[in-house]
Amino acid sequence: MSVIEATEITKVYKRGREEVHAIRGVSLSIDSSEFVAIVGPSGAGKTALMNIIGCLDTPTNGTLTIDGIRVTGRTERELVRMRRGTIGFVFQQFFLIPTLTARENIGLPLIFNRRKADDWKIDDILDQVGLSDRASHYPHELSGGEMQRVAIGRALVTRPKILLADEPTGNLDTGNSDLIFHLLQGLNREGLTILMVTHNPGLARRAGRVVSLKDGLIEHDMPPPGCPI
Repeated sequence: MSVIEATEITKVYKRGREEVHAIRGVSLSIDSSEFVAIVGPSGAGKTALMNIIGCLDTPTNGTLTIDGIRVTGRTERELVRMRRGTIGFVFQQFFLIPTLTARENIGLPLIFNRRKADDWKIDDILDQVGLSDRASHYPHELSGGEMQRVAIGRALVTRPKILLADEPTGNLDTGNSDLIFHLLQGLNREGLTILMVTHNPGLARRAGRVVSLKDGLIEHDMPPPGCPI
C-alpha cells in the first residue's frame, strides 16, 4: 500500500528575476515499509523533494498524498499536524539542544505535541537506539554517532509512519555511518517507511530501492544492484 504518492511535482524558486526549477514534474510512489535512498549530484533537487514530501515546503504544481491524505492545498496548521503526527525527521546536523540531556532531547517532540513525556516511552526509545547508558549525558559529552542516535530517537518518539533522513551520516566517520545505517535498517525491518537522501553510494546500494535525481528529474528508479550511482 502506498504511503507516499507524489504526482507531477514541480518546484520553482524565484531568485531575483531568475526562476530556478528545482523539481520538474516528478512522480514517485513509495509503499509502506519501503527503504528508499535518493541520490544525485548537488542541485539535482534531492532536498527540495524531501522538503515537499515532509510538508516543510509546498510544490509549485502537482499533488502529494501522505498516508492516504492529500496534503497539497492544506493550511500551514494542517501541515504542522501532519508533520508532528506522521513524519519523523533526521538531518545531517543533529540540532540537539545543548542544555538538555539525551533523554530530554528525545522527549522534546512530546512536549511540542502537548503529550505527556512518559518515562517508559523514552526509556523504550533510548533502548531502541542503544543509548540507555547515555540517557543523562549532554550533547557535548556524546560522540557524533551518539548525537545522531539521539536525533533518531527524537524522530521516533512520536511513533511516525515515515522517517525522512537527509544525509544522516554526512557528518560521521565510516564506523559511525555503518552504525547509523544498521539502526535505520533495523527500524525499517520493524515496518518503518524510510526515505533517505545520501551522497554515500555504498550506503545507497544497501537500501531496498534507489531513486536517482538529475536536474530536477528522476533519472533512475530501481533496486540497487542495477542502479548506476
